[in-house]
Amino acid sequence: MVSRSMSGFAVTAVLGMALATALCGSASAAALLVKHVPAAVASHRAAQTGVVAPATHMTMQVVLPMRNKGELTELVHAVTDPSSPQYRHYLSVAQFTDRFGPTRKDYAAAMAFFNANGLKVTHTAANRYLFQVEGAAADVERVLHVKLNTYQHPTQSRSFMAPDREPTLDLGVKVQEVTGLDTYVLPYTKLKPSPDGRAARAGGSGPGGNFVGSDFRAAYYGTGTKAKLDGHGQSVGLLELGPYNPNDIALYYSTLGKTNAVPVNGISVGGATVTCSSCDDGEQMLDIVYAIDMAPAMDQVQVYVGRDPVAIENQMAVDNVSKQLSTSWGYSEHFTIEDAIYQEMAVQGQSYFTASGDFSTLQDSGPWPEEDANIIAVGGTDLVTDGAGGPWKSEPAWEDSAAGPSLDLNILIEPYQLPFINKRNLGDKIVRNVADISANGNFDMFVCDRGHCSGGWGGTSFSSPIWAGFNALMNQYAADQGKPTVGFLNPTVYRLYASDKKVFHDVVGNKSGIYPAVKGYDLVGGLGSPNGKKTIQAIVGQ
Repeated sequence: MVSRSMSGFAVTAVLGMALATALCGSASAAALLVKHVPAAVASHRAAQTGVVAPATHMTMQVVLPMRNKGELTELVHAVTDPSSPQYRHYLSVAQFTDRFGPTRKDYAAAMAFFNANGLKVTHTAANRYLFQVEGAAADVERVLHVKLNTYQHPTQSRSFMAPDREPTLDLGVKVQEVTGLDTYVLPYTKLKPSPDGRAARAGGSGPGGNFVGSDFRAAYYGTGTKAKLDGHGQSVGLLELGPYNPNDIALYYSTLGKTNAVPVNGISVGGATVTCSSCDDGEQMLDIVYAIDMAPAMDQVQVYVGRDPVAIENQMAVDNVSKQLSTSWGYSEHFTIEDAIYQEMAVQGQSYFTASGDFSTLQDSGPWPEEDANIIAVGGTDLVTDGAGGPWKSEPAWEDSAAGPSLDLNILIEPYQLPFINKRNLGDKIVRNVADISANGNFDMFVCDRGHCSGGWGGTSFSSPIWAGFNALMNQYAADQGKPTVGFLNPTVYRLYASDKKVFHDVVGNKSGIYPAVKGYDLVGGLGSPNGKKTIQAIVGQ
């Protein structure tokens, strides 16, 4: 296990010098740059049920605004546009921080302020974008000028914590957001059991005819002597909001009569516990083994475990080790701060995949983070192979795969997606449409967790790590050709698809909600699923 603690420059050397700067100009409290009070509280739709006990221990991320955001957006377009002279000319973390990260002076001043006011800084970030603070709820209320209450959730049978007003700070440095102040949206996985507990189709090579990871390597890449790419030299990074049991990894492979040669390295973010002896780790397990089975000779899988997805995503960006990243979790939207992290990943050459969701519509599935235009949203399909462990045969849509236009009307459609929106696929020409690409999500997959194995599992939870593993094959091929990593795929793959529809396996047939899987691009299957060496060579060769 690797622990990320107090990274970046030494905090203790700068806190004293920064305190005067922190308090400069703070005669009146300054508002934070984004709203923190959930709409249900602000509109009085959630009745107060109590108050948060003053001694309650709280952990938060203090996020400062990036500098030169307009320039950053332009750079993202330049390094991901195949027609740009800057295409795939990536930055290092240090270069990114020098151009776009908060200044050393502001970062030190903000940390000094919180430390001086009873909230201890416990973790920092190399890009100076955020730092973690911990302390008692009473101190949080005093520093942020709020009251932390509990409220009855308007649509769920539970209460949640939230501030009663927008936070302010007596600080002479701008702060964008403080995460961890509310529990209105709880993290959730995009993993579902079969309604009847059985595999949807007995076509895989696993127990009961369920698909296992190696089936997708065979279908989406190939087998035999021509299938030489195996992920060597590559690393996949996974965002996980809960610990995993390493014994479940071993159980998966021993049950299938196989062995795993890929090291699985757990990384604690913010002091979170990485592994467990008995826990609900189905999401974590499938993310790990399905990524490995697509690229079975990878150098490693990095499993980032934390409590706050913002902190995990930022750590994956500042580590910049894994060039293919995946999450199959949904959580509360923090668009302003997360979009900047996705942009950092893009200009550093990292590919970040996310599951689109499992309840047909974005509304029902929980529409974050797949709505963001700087992440690669992976929809679900119903893969049919030519026998167990056999090649691809056909692929209609999975009827539960979340699809649709962004519910956040501020996330506008990108120019590269606009030409593919038409009356047949029912897409929106104003806001971004989900999904971009796809892989199997039907109820026909095999999972081991909590010490036992079962089939009949489905979800776009599988689709995203499958693509992350496939991306490792692409980056291995790129390295072999002396080329840079493929990076943020969307601008490249939409451009490719415009000239060659066979770059991907087309997802045709079935529908999810109101959205049909039609010939060409559609909102359920996106541009399609991996088409082996053709997909790899086309994307790398751009």
